[in-house]
Amino acid sequence: MEVIPLGPGFAAEIRGVGLTEAAASDDVYQAVRSAFEEHSVLVFRKQPITDELQLAFSRKFGPLEIAKAASRGEGTSFSILTNVEPDGSLVPPGHKEELRAKANQLWHTDSCFKIPPALTSILSGRTVAATGGETEFTSMRLTWERLPAETRHRLENAWAWHDYAHSRGKIASHLASERERSTMPAVSWRMRWRNPVNGRDALYIASHTCAIDGMEREEALKLVDELTAFATQPEHLYKHHWQNGDVIMWDNRATMHRGRPWPADQPRYMMRTTVSATDADGLAAMWPERSAA
Repeated sequence: MEVIPLGPGFAAEIRGVGLTEAAASDDVYQAVRSAFEEHSVLVFRKQPITDELQLAFSRKFGPLEIAKAASRGEGTSFSILTNVEPDGSLVPPGHKEELRAKANQLWHTDSCFKIPPALTSILSGRTVAATGGETEFTSMRLTWERLPAETRHRLENAWAWHDYAHSRGKIASHLASERERSTMPAVSWRMRWRNPVNGRDALYIASHTCAIDGMEREEALKLVDELTAFATQPEHLYKHHWQNGDVIMWDNRATMHRGRPWPADQPRYMMRTTVSATDADGLAAMWPERSAA
C-alpha cells in the first residue's frame, strides 16, 4: 500500500489497495485506518464501486448512521446527493435538492447536530460533473495548532451548540422541514476533539454551530465566523477534482469540508455512507451528558 500526500499537511491518496481489499482483510483495513488517523482525508481512485462494497468497507470503521428524516435515502445507510430525479430528469431551479446542494457548499462537518456525531463520511462518485462540483477540505487539527495559545486555552473546555436548521436557514427559511426540526434538535459538544490514537486536538465547529455556552448569541456567531475564516484560508485547503469511480473518506472529528457548485445542466450523483463515532474514537470526552436544547 502506498500513501501519497496530497494536501498542505493533510490528505493522501491510497494506492495499491482499495475498498475491496480493505473490506476483506483486517490487515489491510488496519493499514488504511492508520493512514486515516494520520492524514484525515483519504482518496481512492478507480474503485469498482457498488452499494454492497461501499457498505462492507464502511462497516469496518464502525456502526453506520441511518440517513436523516426527509432526505433521499431516508431510513437506509445511504445519503444520496444528486440533482437527478428518479425518472432521469434534472431538478428545476429552486428545487429542494438544489437548495440542499447550496447548503452543502457551506463549510461544515457531517452530523455534528446528531447524537452520536460522525467519525467518518465515505463518499463515492457514481456520476460526477464534467466541470465544477469539487469538494474542498481543511484540517481542523492544523487549524487548532495554528491558533494563538490564548485562543486554544479559551476554547479547550468550551461547549458549542449545533443545529441542522441553523445552517439550512442560511440558504432558505423553509429548507429545514418541521419533521427535520423536530427529529434533530440542537445538541452541544466540546469545541476541542482529541484523537485518542495520536493525542492531537482539533477544533470542532461547523456551519451548523449556532451558540457557545457563556457567550451572547451575536458574539458567539461572530467568533464562529472568524474561526471558520481562519481555518479556510486558501493556502490551507485541499481541493478534490472528482473522477468517476473516486471514493473519498474524511475524518469528521478533524476536518471541515464543502462542496463547490457545478453547472445546472450537468448530472451529478453521489452516494455517502456515514460511520458514527464511538467512545473508542474519542467521543466519551465530547459527550455533554445534557439534554438537547
